[in-house]
Amino acid sequence: MVDLDDLRHQLASLTTEAIDPDYSDLDLRSTPELVAAMIDHNRQVTEALADASTALAAAVDVAAERLQLGGRLVYVGAGTPGRLGILDASEIPPTFGEPAERVVGIIAGGEQAIRWAVENAEDDLAAGRDDIARAGIGPDDCVVGLTASGRTPYVLGAIAEARARGAATIGVSCNLGAELSAAADVGVEVVVGPELLAGSTRLKAGTAQKIVLNTISTLAMVRIGKTYGNRMVDVRATNEKLRARAVRTVMGVADADPAVARRALAATGWEVKPAILMCMRGLTADAAARALSETGGRLREALDSVPGAV
Repeated sequence: MVDLDDLRHQLASLTTEAIDPDYSDLDLRSTPELVAAMIDHNRQVTEALADASTALAAAVDVAAERLQLGGRLVYVGAGTPGRLGILDASEIPPTFGEPAERVVGIIAGGEQAIRWAVENAEDDLAAGRDDIARAGIGPDDCVVGLTASGRTPYVLGAIAEARARGAATIGVSCNLGAELSAAADVGVEVVVGPELLAGSTRLKAGTAQKIVLNTISTLAMVRIGKTYGNRMVDVRATNEKLRARAVRTVMGVADADPAVARRALAATGWEVKPAILMCMRGLTADAAARALSETGGRLREALDSVPGAV
């Protein structure tokens, strides 16, 4: 059992648990004043992210390195951070064409905790270790621990087990000198300050963590060649909107007319990269696929490798 007095003193030292005296009259303010206060508070997130940019860049490089090795990017958290990790992971397959098992979210309390709070799940250090073991984490993987406080036992247990298994580890928190930062290979501390509603870390802290996850996953994918410039050339065209986007992407990159772009996409099973190679280099679908295979899926390198490249 945790000594509640000790825990109370520990929480009192955390910026994320502090009470902002400027908003002691929050419940007396008008709705426009409340909205203005929320907007003003959220401006602090951008400043805090800028302060953490060096650590964040290191985190991107670590994640990209392990993905390039064929490993996984695994998010681990409890409550809001855990849900944010699952949300970010779920967006990777349609955006970058990666299989769902490449970027994974693990939440304390299991699947039911995605929708409902599971009491005491975040306090279970052993469960964090067990969930990492159950996921088969290994040396090629990168595990990102997410906790606003930087002290959540479940997350600390997960990071400890991941390191023991040789995985790269990143800790994302919203307090300076977080215990999680010391436990991980890279510590990203986005210090957003006290919440508008004291202790409600789904607010600024949650916003900051979502941006950190966007940054790590998106830029790691850029680093491993999943984009061409700022275009999503590995998008999975699974609905009409995404098929229209695929046509626009091929048209934009290859300077092709709509009919040519559609024919190329139809020949490649709606894969954008080989369709672009077909349009720009006059290749067959099979030859385009081979060129991409030889460059590890990097479109720019494939274009350079084909005769007639500029």
